[in-house]
Formats: sequence, C-alpha cells, structure tokens
Amino acid sequence: MRNLLIIGASSGIGKAIATQAIADGYHVISASRNAPDLSQIEHHTVDITADDIDWSFIPDELHGLVYAPGTINLKPFHRFKLEEFQQDFDINVLGAVKAMQAAFKSLKAVDSASVVLFSTVAAKLGMNFHASIATAKAAVEGLARTAAAEWSQHNIRVNVLAPSLTDTPLAGRILSTDDKKEASNKRHPIGRYGQPEDLANAAMYLLSEGSSWVSGQTIGVDGGMGALKP
Repeated sequence: MRNLLIIGASSGIGKAIATQAIADGYHVISASRNAPDLSQIEHHTVDITADDIDWSFIPDELHGLVYAPGTINLKPFHRFKLEEFQQDFDINVLGAVKAMQAAFKSLKAVDSASVVLFSTVAAKLGMNFHASIATAKAAVEGLARTAAAEWSQHNIRVNVLAPSLTDTPLAGRILSTDDKKEASNKRHPIGRYGQPEDLANAAMYLLSEGSSWVSGQTIGVDGGMGALKP
C-alpha cells in the first residue's frame, strides 16, 4: 500500500485530495489542527506554525507528500502590516519547509516519491490586493524548484499547483452571494471558478507514476486565467 501524508486535509482542496486518494487505495495520513471528517484516514493533530512538532508518526516509507494549508488576506498593499506578511510566510512557506524536511528520509526510502505544493495564479499575474499571499506563494514556487533539483538524485519529484479562485472555506467571503459567484465565473476564460476536485484531480496525477517525468513545474489549474485573455 502506498503511504500519502497530507498536511491540511481537514477541508477544501486537502480534503478533496484525501477523499480521492483513499478511493484509489492509498493509506492517507492527515496532519492538521482539525481532524478530517473522513473514514479510513489516520489523523494526527499538528499546528504547522509550532516550533516543536513531533513528526514521529511519519512512516519509514512515504510515497507522497501534499502540503495544502493556505491563507487569503486581501487588501491594499499599503495597509498590510509586516506581521501579516510574516504570518502568510510562516504558514505557506516555512510550514512547507518543515513538512518537507521531516518527510525527506521517508520519501527517499521508496523508489519514486512525489511532493505537491500549492501556489496561486496571483504569483504570476500580479493582482490587486494580493501582495502578501502572492509574495509567499512565489517563495513556494522557488522552494519547489530548488528542492526538485536537489532531490532528483533520490528520484523525488516536487511540483506546484497554482489555482485561481476555488470554492473552499477560505474563499467563503469572496463567494458569499450569487452575484459574487457569477462575477467570479465571468472572470475566468473557461466560465467558472474552481472546485476542490479540480485541484484534487491534478494533484492525483502528480502523485501517480503517470507523472514520473514531471518535476520542478508550476502548473496552473485556474480556468485559463493565468494564460488566456479571450
């Protein structure tokens, strides 16, 4: 059985990935502050911002690692406090660093392992009010490319998915009314905002042997927003 560790499987994209992975026969290990409402999952309560995380629950062999926590903090650049930049960096970047370093020994113990991280279309486009999260997610993309280069000798692949607006609890305020949902649909060339399953489908590809020749990539799963202007 293939072991998959998901940081942030309690809701949103992480939960959608966990759901698909369990259906595909993975042994899914969850690490987050809240337990996912899923059967057949092994959960460990972890605060990724803590300094003294006990990672002893990671199995000796780990076939995949998904780091799914994220933040949405939108406002004009001049109104951001340094503490808010730091919080976004701690959760999105340093949390990924902690998880990857903790999992490294177990990832390299298997013939082929895959790490999936998450960015945002705003790291590429430059969107109003996204200064803090775009800065943090751009750092995630740099982290992934460097780790992919270093870990290629161990046959560990590292890739990033960069979504646009996706219907998760984090996006609840943005999608709070029918009018806002319709406006969000119209901003995407494909005509709709994302669903967690859209990202889960892409993540499952990157975790599979079908993507064994893919590493160091940032892949937009964004309804065409990052590349198209109809």
